[in-house]
Amino acid sequence: THIDQAGSEGMYLLAGSHNFLLMEHLNQSMAGRTAVLKLLPFSHREMAEGNILPATLDEEIFNGGYPRLYDKSIAPPDFYPYYIQTYVERDVRLMKNIGNLGKFIRFLKLCAGRIGQLLNLSSLANECDISVSTASAWLSVLEASYICYLLKPDHHNFAKRLVKTPKLYFYDTGLACALLEIGNAQQVGTHFLRGGLFENLVINEFVKNGFNKGLEPNLSFWRDSQGNEVDLLDTEGNLQYAYEIKSRATFSPDFFKGISVWAGLSGAESQQCSVIYNGDKDLKSSKGEIRCWKTLSLGQQE
Repeated sequence: THIDQAGSEGMYLLAGSHNFLLMEHLNQSMAGRTAVLKLLPFSHREMAEGNILPATLDEEIFNGGYPRLYDKSIAPPDFYPYYIQTYVERDVRLMKNIGNLGKFIRFLKLCAGRIGQLLNLSSLANECDISVSTASAWLSVLEASYICYLLKPDHHNFAKRLVKTPKLYFYDTGLACALLEIGNAQQVGTHFLRGGLFENLVINEFVKNGFNKGLEPNLSFWRDSQGNEVDLLDTEGNLQYAYEIKSRATFSPDFFKGISVWAGLSGAESQQCSVIYNGDKDLKSSKGEIRCWKTLSLGQQE
């Protein structure tokens, strides 16, 4: 081929929104000769550098990061309903023969209502009147099409009983807001899932930070049977960095409760422990750093 004869890399760039179709053909014809980069909706950092950053946290959650919203100045209520319709009627049909699209859309909305929660396929199946095996298959569709992802539980048990069920998140909070029928940014601020949406937004920054470097981020969470929890663990080599994510604008020492339990068991140093909150200032304490979410993507572990 021309690439083999030229001996150069990066001569062709193939872009596609249909991951499942594109990857099928690449895997068949270009095995061992391709590098696959995952491009998610804009990160906070990308929007800041592009001077398109929404003015407030709630606006950023509500708008999401799909490029066309910003390129064409489309309001989220005008964009997402058609995106969802197109996704269900075209993309999902290409991946799996789903007989009842109405139930699938209900399943999609119920998943949005469980952001940041432990995955319970039985509950989702019961509420949609489908089998657990069908719920599992539909969730696989959402994962393969980069709508949802599962955050795995950490496997270090430190001689304690741990939760072994993953947690559910969306790759884009704007899409989640549309599925939750949130009508504007002001409604985000009073919504019962605002804390979960903020947590989702922050964890997405870690996911995007890895993907944008061509890496697969090694992220997890930790929770024991007593309810002590660390929202996010970022594993880099032999070190783990722990993050508690709080949507409140005022710091409280209680934010370090779960991290302190984990640090005591794991032997982690204070510099491995951070709280990410909705305040305006980065602070320090003896238990770790208190980090403003706005500067998060500029200060992640490199």
